[in-house]
Amino acid sequence: MQHRKIVVVLKGYPRLSETFIAQELLGLERAGFDLTLVALRRPTDAKRHPVHDEIKAPVHYLPEYLHEEPLRVVRSLFAYLLRPGFWRALGSLATDIRRDFTRNRARRFGQALVLAAEWPEGASWLHAHFAHTPASVTRYTSQLRGLPWSCSAHAKDIWTSADWDLAGKLSSARWTVTCTKAGFDRLKKLANGNSSVHLSYHGLDLDRFGGFGEARKQHDGSALAEPVIVLSVGRAVEKKGYDTLLEALALLPGDLAWRFEHIGGGEELERFKALAQKLGLDGRVSWKGALAQEEVLEHYRCADIFALACRIAANGDRDGLPNVLVEAASQRLACVSTDISGVPELLSPDETGLLVPTENPIALAQALERLIRDPVLRARLGDAAERRVRGNFDHMASIGQLKELFEREWRAAE
Repeated sequence: MQHRKIVVVLKGYPRLSETFIAQELLGLERAGFDLTLVALRRPTDAKRHPVHDEIKAPVHYLPEYLHEEPLRVVRSLFAYLLRPGFWRALGSLATDIRRDFTRNRARRFGQALVLAAEWPEGASWLHAHFAHTPASVTRYTSQLRGLPWSCSAHAKDIWTSADWDLAGKLSSARWTVTCTKAGFDRLKKLANGNSSVHLSYHGLDLDRFGGFGEARKQHDGSALAEPVIVLSVGRAVEKKGYDTLLEALALLPGDLAWRFEHIGGGEELERFKALAQKLGLDGRVSWKGALAQEEVLEHYRCADIFALACRIAANGDRDGLPNVLVEAASQRLACVSTDISGVPELLSPDETGLLVPTENPIALAQALERLIRDPVLRARLGDAAERRVRGNFDHMASIGQLKELFEREWRAAE
């Protein structure tokens, strides 16, 4: 079957924290799809993953703020003002504005106008990554050009978007995929039988994260010269729970030998550094900043424990199934995390990892101490987690599912 050209709308590209999206894009390209990437924001990360260099699709950047490129916006407005699609899309904007009277809505409409007017030649389908702002631009563009669209929903977009907003997008999209059972259940309920929702785990490129065959160290925290390395990878933002994790580390017995390493950037990084100092952890904590994927892989292989204290943020934002947990598990690294969202879909308590209640530094400290003191437990959990990842989280399964969804649509259109 001839694969048609797909326009993929992203919030920003490329992004270090969204390797799972880049991995999917590369997989679709290798499956024969012709992609054009459209980003609402230009990159802000100083580094990029090797996977970004392997993706061949051209990248088209829309005006991040309409006033920064007024000629593009005005030219696009006049190009569409007299077309039937303009009034369809404007009707949707009017409905949205009545419920959410913000500049953001008008900005997404303006970006959609630019995308519609600067449309890549030969493209016949739109696909949004994230059901919040990228899906808003995609939906308006779909109405402007009279083309079908689909959506990949992930985490923050599912849990911080209003029910009415998600329901409207679900009914407008031909289909939606999401990556955790918790997210799937929410979207399925909002769809109310009016649209197609599918569960599709991102998975991992297992060639890029090959098996780690070396024996891990057997130290148990009793020798100061051989500290147990606790690693965490994630942006320093509220939903990652780094304050809870630091509080848990501060509760560990004083004679226990351990070190904590954090990889990632984020707007709260300085606050967490100050908290670590306040808790007396300064000499035991290393802040590595944002690293490229191959450097992160090396840290997984050198660490003894992976910890992530996921939580539900004040605005409802939360992780789905953090890709870093899947990555760590693929390297036989014993993982401890919290029992929210999709985390239990990977970590079964005392089988493939340890789970503790969210917002509970005491329980997290107890789980960490247990893992630090018991290298046999670390090895058992790490081995079982790797088996689960390699048996159930191969990203090619997700690529195959998306390929079938797209091809089903095109078969129906022929």
